[in-house]
Amino acid sequence: MKRQTTTHHSLAGLRTTLRRLAHRAGLSVETRYRLALSATRVAAAELEAGRPVFLETVPPSPPEDCRLTVRLHMPYAPHRPALEGLPLPAERMPGPAAVWRVPAPSPAPRSPSPTAGTSADGGPPGLVELLEEELGAAVERLDALAAEHQRLKHELAETNSGVLALYVQLEERDEQLRQAHGRILRQLEDALRPPPVRVAGLEMAVHYEPAEKHAPTGGDLYDWFVLPDGTVHITVVDALGHGLTSTRSALNVTHAVRTLALEGHPVESIVARTDEVLATFDHELMATVQLVRLDPVGGGLVLANGSHPPALLVRADGRTELLEVRGRGIGFPLPGSERLLRERLAPGDLLVLYTDGLTESRRDPREGEERLATVARRHRHLPIEEIPAAIAADMHTVILHPDDTVALTVRRSGG
Repeated sequence: MKRQTTTHHSLAGLRTTLRRLAHRAGLSVETRYRLALSATRVAAAELEAGRPVFLETVPPSPPEDCRLTVRLHMPYAPHRPALEGLPLPAERMPGPAAVWRVPAPSPAPRSPSPTAGTSADGGPPGLVELLEEELGAAVERLDALAAEHQRLKHELAETNSGVLALYVQLEERDEQLRQAHGRILRQLEDALRPPPVRVAGLEMAVHYEPAEKHAPTGGDLYDWFVLPDGTVHITVVDALGHGLTSTRSALNVTHAVRTLALEGHPVESIVARTDEVLATFDHELMATVQLVRLDPVGGGLVLANGSHPPALLVRADGRTELLEVRGRGIGFPLPGSERLLRERLAPGDLLVLYTDGLTESRRDPREGEERLATVARRHRHLPIEEIPAAIAADMHTVILHPDDTVALTVRRSGG
């Protein structure tokens, strides 16, 4: 490692940089996520206020100093940051800054595990691999504590003294671990699910619901961003399978689509082109995908589809229409969208994009689509941030086939 200074404008970027430098330095998984969590907690107020922070890393200098030094500078902060109660204690520096000095392995960094040592293509590990390793460490720690819990309960059952006090202590330890586990899982979910794009003339919101509450990642992902011409691009993906494997497949699709869109490829070719790009290194990948382009000024809508459920358009007066386009998804024979569907969103119109977990929870997709139209019509006047969750709650009153669910809504607000 070399001494370096980086500038950050977002919590996501700061977390990613910290995780990668901690991995290169050979820090333990626990120290890595404690460092990332502590630094982002200190920098959160500055980044949310739109002010940049600077991260300086100084590698160890054996034999005098065998510690990795991480300094967080916030030159534009109006006051010194609060450093109490951090997961990894920090030293206070003069002015608005904090420093962590972490013992580093010697003589050379090593990969903590084969999972995070390299990426799928043999290069340095990506963010998903690092987060997966942290999640695995938390699960192992939870399993170890659960085993210890059972052993202690058995011993306590054979004794007649101190049972209540020891049981309370054990439950407190369990709760602390569950809270730490939950924080890591929420960080993983936040890293995979971008917040709504802020564009004048459009209101956007999304709701994600995992099939299993203890496994909040799956193959249902989305992506949205603004293209250089000012139009908004939205991708909805449903990759085959569950858990982190399907998450990685869905991420590959969203990243490939984003790259092709930003390179200027026509919408009608992106589904097929994505299949060509990914087929070279992910032979098992199968995913449905839906692409939408929206003009926030004129309301123009262009939709391409690859085996994905149809979008729902709810007009301001309550009329509904399914926007169906034939096509085949990634990993399917002859992948690609057979045509483009063009529509126009008038002020007050609502567009609903979703994965099949929303409409197929009762076995009959058509019945689910009819219920979706009724539910969306009923909730169309709610604040946009409430609509996706309200739709999902009504659609999931009876669930025969639990599945990951994405419900994404866009409403045109401009005149």
